[in-house]
Amino acid sequence: MDSKSSLSSSKEDSSTLLIPLVTESISAGFPSPAEDYIEIGIDLNKCLIKNPVSTFFLRVNGSSMNNAGIYNNDLLIIDRSINPKPGHIVVALLDGEFTLKRLIKKQDNYYLKADKKNYPAINLYEYIDIEIWGVATYSIHELQKTKV
Repeated sequence: MDSKSSLSSSKEDSSTLLIPLVTESISAGFPSPAEDYIEIGIDLNKCLIKNPVSTFFLRVNGSSMNNAGIYNNDLLIIDRSINPKPGHIVVALLDGEFTLKRLIKKQDNYYLKADKKNYPAINLYEYIDIEIWGVATYSIHELQKTKV
């Protein structure tokens, strides 16, 4: 191994933060027996980001996608390398304004639709400048706390 590849490999390792991963899955129903050991770790970059060069984060402002599990102030992971298809949640630039909606196709027309009732679909053919910036792959948000 030459010194250049050794150097880049050690740089890569030093920037990776491994978070401990319990080897058992957790039951969201009835309790299951717990294991007393933890795997070495998990790199969230490897799990959540498939194409690092084309991935960016975006903070959500608004509630039109709540029924899709995307809430105000969530942190989204957006992948620009994914070819957007109907059903994907996309970041779109419409005549210079950004929006986050689900891409849908009815007959031969494409629309952007909020995942909330009573929100009208956006007909993409009504805009001059349309650009799909990327597909949302994950939403990261804090779990809601309830008062007991």
